[in-house]
Amino acid sequence: MARATHSPVAGKVAGILNSPFVGISPWIAFSLLVGPGRFEWAVALALVISLTLVVGGRLVDRGSSWKLLELSDLVFFGVLSIVGLTASPGTLRWLETYAGEVSNIALVVIAFGSMAVRMPFILQYARERVDPSLWKTPAFLRTNYAITGVWGLAFLVAAVAGAFGDLVLRNPNNIWTGWIIQILAIVAALRFTEWYPDVARAKARGLPAPPVSGLLLPLAGLLIPVGIAVLIFDNTWWLGVGLIVVGGLTTRLLRRQEEPAGSPDQQVPG
Repeated sequence: MARATHSPVAGKVAGILNSPFVGISPWIAFSLLVGPGRFEWAVALALVISLTLVVGGRLVDRGSSWKLLELSDLVFFGVLSIVGLTASPGTLRWLETYAGEVSNIALVVIAFGSMAVRMPFILQYARERVDPSLWKTPAFLRTNYAITGVWGLAFLVAAVAGAFGDLVLRNPNNIWTGWIIQILAIVAALRFTEWYPDVARAKARGLPAPPVSGLLLPLAGLLIPVGIAVLIFDNTWWLGVGLIVVGGLTTRLLRRQEEPAGSPDQQVPG
């Protein structure tokens, strides 16, 4: 069936909604917000985001297909909402502590489970961005399997970090296990999603692949705000300063590697 045409504004909105990162956003919001005394707020926010994405996506782009991730959003957070309303105080305390890990493990199952049934969840989004003639090509399929696998690993890292903070450190609000490691894992997966398709296209055409610096540059830049957060919230000034310095130096080095040959900074005076 032919896709409906959009106005420029509607087309941009549809493009934003047709993004795996937007589809994952309810889970990210929930896992980062949930904690002691915040379960109800976290699950309510995640459910509202899920409903907004599903309803908004259908209204803006009536030809858009239903996504496994969108349906999982509604089911998971709908069930959590019901459980939260009916749970005993003891169950609610357990959910406040471990629901973040449960959500991340659920995403791991969705990611690797979708790969196991040969429908990686990223594929449903990618198909709406490319010509149907490419849907079954080996390069296109490999790219979507790789990206889905990286997201699965990112969710696994977030789940392990959260569990370590809860079970070992006994501190759900630890800045490293509850925030920094989980955010870095998600940002790394997001950056890989943007970078890797160019690599796959270059390989398929026999062209040089984009440099790895393009993948690492945003992550290196993120070390600077992480260092500032450590200075403010973790009381380890030496680590915060070290992260800021390493982030600044690494960012500068990676930017120089991305500069084209013959640029002013690389020319040797005659």
